[in-house]
Amino acid sequence: MVADMASLIVFIGIIGIAFWRKNNIGILALSAGVVLVNAVGMPEKVLIGGISASLFITLVGITLLFSIVIDTGALDLLARKVIATAGERMWVLPILIFIAGFIVVSVGPGGVPALAIIPPLAASIAVRVGFHPIMLILIGICGMTAGRFSPITPESAIVAEAVMKAGLNGSDIIPALMVSVAFANFLAALVLYVIYGGYKLKRPLQKLETGVEAFSTRQIVSLSGIVAMLVLVVCFHVTLGLAALLVSGVLLFCHVAEDSTVVKMIPWSTIVMVLGVGALLSVVNKLGGIELMNDFMASVMTESTAIPAMGISAGLLSFVSSALGVVYPTMMPMCVDIARQIGNVNPVAMMSAVAAGGAVSGISPASTGGALILAAVAGSYKEKYTKEVEGKYFLELLIVAAAGLVLFVTVAALTFNFIADMMCP
Repeated sequence: MVADMASLIVFIGIIGIAFWRKNNIGILALSAGVVLVNAVGMPEKVLIGGISASLFITLVGITLLFSIVIDTGALDLLARKVIATAGERMWVLPILIFIAGFIVVSVGPGGVPALAIIPPLAASIAVRVGFHPIMLILIGICGMTAGRFSPITPESAIVAEAVMKAGLNGSDIIPALMVSVAFANFLAALVLYVIYGGYKLKRPLQKLETGVEAFSTRQIVSLSGIVAMLVLVVCFHVTLGLAALLVSGVLLFCHVAEDSTVVKMIPWSTIVMVLGVGALLSVVNKLGGIELMNDFMASVMTESTAIPAMGISAGLLSFVSSALGVVYPTMMPMCVDIARQIGNVNPVAMMSAVAAGGAVSGISPASTGGALILAAVAGSYKEKYTKEVEGKYFLELLIVAAAGLVLFVTVAALTFNFIADMMCP
């Protein structure tokens, strides 16, 4: 009993310390893991074995491939081509921004790389046509989040890895999770459009870009790499990460991009964070800490409160930690055990609530996503972006993040169990 409680306290404490000291939680988690295994007399190989080699290969492979594609400018040009089709129809632009966000994320890179594309693109268009920049950026991020759990994104790989440890097949639950999260984000985009008065804008302040250049040979080849990866996975059953690495190797051999440039673009900090937290979690799990947390949460939940409670918990935890590195690996497996203890609740519905809740707080200005949103607005406004404007948008994003969590939890409580029962009975 002492070891399980102590391991849980260590895990929660590391999250708090990393947030307070602004450190990479993965590095602190590995450091704490070394101390913990030696303190309880557990073999160090338990901690080392908790570093998932398969997840490392998947994350490096996917992010390397999309670093190559992003470096060629192909994804940015693809999004611009989608937006150029709007013409003078202002109501079409938010729809196209949503679709662009969905496409850019769902084809493989996941949410983090797309933050470098969609927010700056949405902000520049908003300033040119007269939309509120925060509105258009957030609609784009709703589209990004809607596509964040497609079967080939890093987020899905992390979720699949987490639920596999709980005895479920990740590929079976991902489609239902994606549909639920996409539905919630579609509703959120509609709410944003109405609240910000996007429907009031009838004509653009400036003429939009129409004659977008054609894809270069280099860009076409890089986009073909995505198709090649999908063919390897679907037709030849090559593991996703290895398929991405194989295609990346071929593209780099053909000098589609420079090795030194794209390797630096890989989010190494995020990868260390995810793997480090996963390793510490494996130790906590061996010591019974996760089971202790499951039992406590199950004791205070009912059939009607389980889904919204998991969504709120994920959202609040995500405000002070990473959804990818902490929230999903920790809470996804918990959903399975808690659903079994409560009964009459589909664990996939609870996972969908965790996915939606964990993602929404990413727009908080205290998070990487929120910081990139503010940077995108600053880049578009330039000299007009004063400290007063920055302070206003900072508070605005904080309020929207909190309101978005309430909205997503409400949608989850009303619809996620129904969707999960249809797709994963």
